[in-house]
Amino acid sequence: MILNEKSILLTGCAGFIGSNFIPYFLNKYPHYQLIHLDALTYAGNLSNLSEVESESRYTFIEGNICDRPLVEKLFQEHAISGVIHFAAESHVDNSIKNPGVFIETNVMGTFTLIDVAYKAWMEKPFNYKQEFDGARFHHISTDEVYGTLGETGLFTEKTPYAPNSPYSASKASSDMIVRSYQETYGLNTVMTNCSNNYGPKQYQEKLIPTIIRKALAHEPIPIYGDGKNVRDWLYVLDHCKGIDLVYHQGKAGEVYNIGGRNERTNLQIVAIICSILDEKVPHEKSYKEYITFVEDRAGHDRRYAIDATKIELELGWQADENFDSGIIKTVEWYLKKFTSIEDQVVC
Repeated sequence: MILNEKSILLTGCAGFIGSNFIPYFLNKYPHYQLIHLDALTYAGNLSNLSEVESESRYTFIEGNICDRPLVEKLFQEHAISGVIHFAAESHVDNSIKNPGVFIETNVMGTFTLIDVAYKAWMEKPFNYKQEFDGARFHHISTDEVYGTLGETGLFTEKTPYAPNSPYSASKASSDMIVRSYQETYGLNTVMTNCSNNYGPKQYQEKLIPTIIRKALAHEPIPIYGDGKNVRDWLYVLDHCKGIDLVYHQGKAGEVYNIGGRNERTNLQIVAIICSILDEKVPHEKSYKEYITFVEDRAGHDRRYAIDATKIELELGWQADENFDSGIIKTVEWYLKKFTSIEDQVVC
């Protein structure tokens, strides 16, 4: 796919995945102008992007993807010719407590973005304006739209949707909106569904940062239920590389699943991290002794696992990190982060 213009709108990149993606993307593609729209909710922090704040090819706009006049203004002023849509409410526990916010952001926000893109780029269905020929809308989704797996099997791009939480239902709904604009209007769309990401800059309430943070504070490390829920873990930079490939080389209208082929139970995750901390930050007792089981959350899917064969064979993607290498890099990053916070408090 060749784009006539090089201004790309990225949404929600002050959060975990996007804040890893923008520095990677700017470094790789010196001819792109990146326009970043973000509402800076609880999970978004501009400090995650401090390394690019002075970059002339990066422009940050604080605002909501549901604000249609603002989105229309950005498309017009910056001649946006591509969208990579990260923005989403994504914390499952929060979706159980307050599902309405997830419907508003994930469903209505996605609709606003893609409808503005359609009207900016196309004369009519299946007829692009000449100056926007090849403009593409890339929607970032999740493996949670597929529901839960038994002890065997993998999610593929053909797995029927069966979301089990308000979060996953809102993401499934947004996926269907994107699909409809491809099928009804001929908009050039691609979609990626990823497995659980881990790595630097993740919101501190997520599982892996929580384990590290609680352990270092010598506080109980909370694990839901029996700790045997299984997730397929994907290092965040490997995910960013997959998004890059799909945006540039993916076939219009296609879905690509990106997974790390690293299935681990939550118990295995916490044990691995505690062992690393035992070695790197020795304490009077093993950090494993802080593991505490808490009441399981509602609708807690038992197992996710992705078959990434399609993106591997069609686009040549493969993960550079296995879990053993990625988790060490992750723990080391958080050790520096949490240690620096403690130093600031002391000062």
